[in-house]
Amino acid sequence: MAKAKSNTTSSETKDNTVMLRQPAELKYAEELEYLASIDKGTKPFSWRLSPQMVRTFVLGSTPSQKLDHQIEQKWYGDSAIAERAIVTLASDRGLLLIGDPGTGKSWLAELLAAAISGNSTYVVQGTAGTTEDQIKYSWNVAMVIASGQSRDSLIPSPIMTAMHSGAMGRFEELTRCTSDVQDALISILSEKYISIPELKIDNVAFAQPGFNVIATANSRDRGVNELSSALKRRFNFVHMPVVTNKKQEKEIILFRTKELMNRHGFEVDVPPTLLDVLLQTFADLRETSAAASSDDQRLESALSTAEQIGVLEDAILHSRYFGATNLEAGALAKSLVGTLVRRQPEDISVMNQFWHAVVEKRSQEYKGEWEDFLEGGKQAMGLF
Repeated sequence: MAKAKSNTTSSETKDNTVMLRQPAELKYAEELEYLASIDKGTKPFSWRLSPQMVRTFVLGSTPSQKLDHQIEQKWYGDSAIAERAIVTLASDRGLLLIGDPGTGKSWLAELLAAAISGNSTYVVQGTAGTTEDQIKYSWNVAMVIASGQSRDSLIPSPIMTAMHSGAMGRFEELTRCTSDVQDALISILSEKYISIPELKIDNVAFAQPGFNVIATANSRDRGVNELSSALKRRFNFVHMPVVTNKKQEKEIILFRTKELMNRHGFEVDVPPTLLDVLLQTFADLRETSAAASSDDQRLESALSTAEQIGVLEDAILHSRYFGATNLEAGALAKSLVGTLVRRQPEDISVMNQFWHAVVEKRSQEYKGEWEDFLEGGKQAMGLF
């Protein structure tokens, strides 16, 4: 029976190309190869793995599966969400992952595309400036001038390339695009082809079996560019909840921070007491924010899990390069204040009140790391 080696953390590929960040299909290539080798399940269309094995890749293996190689958990959330997403991608409808910032929408989309298609890089990033060309196709102007419009001078978009390959196309932050640009997806999702009216022959690009679209949308963008009813009908909505379970949030933070530190080429042990300080502070900040009666009384930050990861990464790097190597409570507090204070004077006022009302109280009660954390935060706020 085939066995997989442990996951590589190297940023070097087979052709020795060095990448800052490997896409999931390269980072977990050996896991994917192993799962494919033992996969006896029915695979929809051109999927590389059966839905059961896609689930195992995303959520990790369990002892009851009795696999030779343990598959680590990569996305932390309700298994029902992952299963609904997988089933949607095997259907005729696109998948829209919607939720607050930092709920893991893009990460889940990347993992699903990597497991199903072996390629998660067919991505369109939605912005206010995204055009229909970026969703469908554009032209190589020099070739058009030299020899006219033809398939050779056509530049396919990532979505068009995914259609041609029978792969998963990804559309990040769909609701940041204007409505007319969003609606370019309607024919792609319903008819499964893109017309190229500029060509007289060979003027339709058809999708191959296996093609589908995974889109993400930030729930805080709701109302900015609302999806049309026609487009909504072509997506299954999967709502990603904010992580509030401390144990689950701790697992996510440690997993992602370990990955980020591997890019820098070193391993870091985060002291459990400091991680608890970070988690408790964010929990207190969320509670304070929920109780606030106006926007001026709450931080602009979403206080998401992703921001906690950013705070921890920043603190680890600062301690590594400018501190005593080990992560320190003072550096953690400075990183937290520096990350969360964006508006002045509103955010600094909110943070200052929080620090004296909540963090100072915890410092007096628990002492230890909390005392250094309190002092580090005060120093950081003194710089504003």
